[in-house]
Amino acid sequence: MAREQTEGVHADREQATTGAPDAVEEIAAAWRRERPGTPVESIGVVTRLWQLAKLFGDDRRRLLAEAGVDPATLDLLSVLRRSGPPYTLSTRDLARQSLVTAGAISQRVARAERDGLVTRGAATGKGRTVLVALTAAGHDLVESTVDQVLGRETELLSGLPPHQRGQLSALLATLLHDVQERLGRHDVSHVGLP
Repeated sequence: MAREQTEGVHADREQATTGAPDAVEEIAAAWRRERPGTPVESIGVVTRLWQLAKLFGDDRRRLLAEAGVDPATLDLLSVLRRSGPPYTLSTRDLARQSLVTAGAISQRVARAERDGLVTRGAATGKGRTVLVALTAAGHDLVESTVDQVLGRETELLSGLPPHQRGQLSALLATLLHDVQERLGRHDVSHVGLP
């Protein structure tokens, strides 16, 4: 019974997406009408990617504001947490993994240090290398926030069954790699990661 209801919900969604044209389809149709021969096949993909990016970004910012952390600080804490014990990296490694400038990392570290989320100190025998370490408070904050963010994003994706989410992820990975190669841009690999 539950499976039949789930299949019915997915069938209803499929009918909804194949029924009346949405705004994106209307834009493509208008271009085809006004400029026959104009290549419009990208509109359905790119416009929806932009719309989804805005929706996911706005929702993440709202969630982070409720948790009392800004996206830049969460990025810093997440990079440190993903590095594994002892959750310590140099400012150079933080900048490289966060894809921001040394100045931006310096500001992020200063703000997080002021809030008691990280500590920083000189690396022994490494000249002027500065090491940044996650504090217990920073660890607790990133643990709870990542659970909230990823749980919410999983909820938002739940309209697609798991196999379609896997297919979509693979297609997007292929597209991202191809576009990065075409544009010679590999500086967005970690953007948006919790």
